[in-house]
Amino acid sequence: MEHRRALLVDAFAGEPLAGNAAGVVPDAEGLSDDQMAAVAAELGASETAFLTAGDGAADDRLRYFSPTTEVDLCGHATIATYGARFAEGAIDGGERTLRTNVGDLTVAVDDDGTVWMRQQAPSVEVVDVDLGRTGDALGIDPAAMRDVGADLPVAVASTGLPFLVVPVNFLERLGQADPDDEAVERLSEEFDVAGVYAFTFDALDGESTLHGRAFVPSLGVSEDPVTGTASGAVGGYLRHVDAFDGDDPDELRFEQGHFVDRPGHVRVRVEADGVRVGGLATVALDGEVRIPDDEDDAIIEA
Repeated sequence: MEHRRALLVDAFAGEPLAGNAAGVVPDAEGLSDDQMAAVAAELGASETAFLTAGDGAADDRLRYFSPTTEVDLCGHATIATYGARFAEGAIDGGERTLRTNVGDLTVAVDDDGTVWMRQQAPSVEVVDVDLGRTGDALGIDPAAMRDVGADLPVAVASTGLPFLVVPVNFLERLGQADPDDEAVERLSEEFDVAGVYAFTFDALDGESTLHGRAFVPSLGVSEDPVTGTASGAVGGYLRHVDAFDGDDPDELRFEQGHFVDRPGHVRVRVEADGVRVGGLATVALDGEVRIPDDEDDAIIEA
């Protein structure tokens, strides 16, 4: 029976027990798909990142598993992985090339521990949705979406993992969201997205650009506290719909997680060649997981 180091790391937060918790297995060499899936289910984080060596063209290889399935890309688990590695001195600051299921990405670590993840160039497609049905799925009054619909349309946006982006007029309405997971999952399937990201410019913090909530039941996560891939996609969306009337800020600041008691902040930079998402990460738990051999049916014990 193998023993591997396993961490729980809070991404997009400067202190533990905030932001979005990700599992991190910093040495996943030799683990099978089934073993990685079992470890992710045991750790129970929304996603767990499994780090192995790159193939020469890339410094590292990362794979991501939710408790129920493999995920092609996960922003907060990437931030968590490199934030934790930098904090313990396993890597230096600067840039690294990361291979994922959606292609090679660049990760950079600043001297203060901020991890920046370069995502793919955003793709954005405005879509026609039934706001009544969407409101019922999210548990949000459809009028709260119609009020902003003329200026901010609903769209599918992606920088590697697509989300249905839904603008809402006021924070009070967004905070009242009470999603029906099955209805959100059906909506996600219809638009071929990972989940729904609802947001409002009516943020809690005056320094924040917006407040967002992400609902991803298709990946086994009713509400994701702070979402890096969705934040990058929404940054691209805001540029696409000209939300700032041509006066785009150099950096956006998204707040998320407050309604599930996991407050965090994501920094987003929309650049000519793509989107960069950044944040801090803090290790909350550092331990060891026992992994049965592939042929064993034993339950993993953390």
